[in-house]
Amino acid sequence: MTETDAEPQAGILPVVKRSARILFAACALMVAGCQTIVPRGEQPTGPATTEQPADRPVEPGLPTDTQRHRVALLVPMSGANAGVGQSIANATTLALLDTKTEKVRITTYDTNLGAAAAVSRALSEGNRLILGPLMAEDARVVGPIAQKAGVPVISFSNDSSIAGNGVYSMGYAPAQSIERVVTFARSKGLNSFAALVPRGTYGERAGTSLLRAVEGAGGTVVSMQPFDRSPGSITAAVRKLDASSPYDAVLIADGGRVAIQAAPILRKSVRGSKAQVLGTELWNTESTIVGTPALRGAWFASVSDGLYRQLATRYRTRFGSTPFRLSSLGYDAVLLTVRIARDWQVGTPFPARRLADSGGFSGIDGAFRFTRNGIAERALEINQVNAGSFAVLDAAPGGFQE
Repeated sequence: MTETDAEPQAGILPVVKRSARILFAACALMVAGCQTIVPRGEQPTGPATTEQPADRPVEPGLPTDTQRHRVALLVPMSGANAGVGQSIANATTLALLDTKTEKVRITTYDTNLGAAAAVSRALSEGNRLILGPLMAEDARVVGPIAQKAGVPVISFSNDSSIAGNGVYSMGYAPAQSIERVVTFARSKGLNSFAALVPRGTYGERAGTSLLRAVEGAGGTVVSMQPFDRSPGSITAAVRKLDASSPYDAVLIADGGRVAIQAAPILRKSVRGSKAQVLGTELWNTESTIVGTPALRGAWFASVSDGLYRQLATRYRTRFGSTPFRLSSLGYDAVLLTVRIARDWQVGTPFPARRLADSGGFSGIDGAFRFTRNGIAERALEINQVNAGSFAVLDAAPGGFQE
């Protein structure tokens, strides 16, 4: 368990350059105004750690704090996903420093040691809001325990099935990115759609999302073929697409690494050779797809990377490592907390009703708001894969209309 508050020691802040000042100004304005899949984007050069003096006594529990809100961060700080958890924890520290809040203290609890134990300890130590956990299976454990205590949970999972009964899903929902790119494709005159979907929960949900999105946009799904992520299975699925009716666009409903395998096979097929290739939000974390000629011109929807790149630069300066892309969820969760904390009296329950603000919130990943069922609705942009880079074809909206 580690603690973070908004009172850094002298000399702890990095030298702030112009880009960092721009980020801080943007963040100040922001404060005013499936099962989790861990993307395989840039890997940290090594998780940042906080060293404690060897002779420091271990104190039982937390001291009483009547000046600040106690907020628990539940993430894996050990085990296979420790790097992701450390990135999120470090990002919450940056957010506290950037906002200069004196009303919030964040304590980190390691879910890898047991989600039930982590949330139970967090509640016993007086935390009134829980940020995390990362994994959907942990959220299913944490949710009921926190609900009994009347403490809301803002999970970083992208599995919308965990939302409800005091649990909010803040992750990037695949259904939203699919709906966004399908709507964009329809606006460009594409009417018939096909899809390659991986077998498993993610693929099933992606397929259902495609059917609903295409139907809602007035198009037609002519074929949807499952595969098991092996070259032979992908090839067989593409052949089945060739046996279907012609299609204008084809969705590769998987991450960037699978898309790199599937795209050349599609381009060599009869029907896929000229079809518009569409992707999911997972492509945003796989920069190597810009080096795949078969994916040139492909479209996908995701959160904007503009402010995240500035955050990643400051993160590397401070912690000496590269953050995971999901670290922005931790940063934005703190921005949300700080905004609500303005009208949240210390020692009282967290005002969960404020999470339903129709105007939503803004952060590193752009505008977002929680729907009635507790799922984060996000403003997404459309990106095109070019040689060596992504290009924004349709910018994300700056906010939401009622």
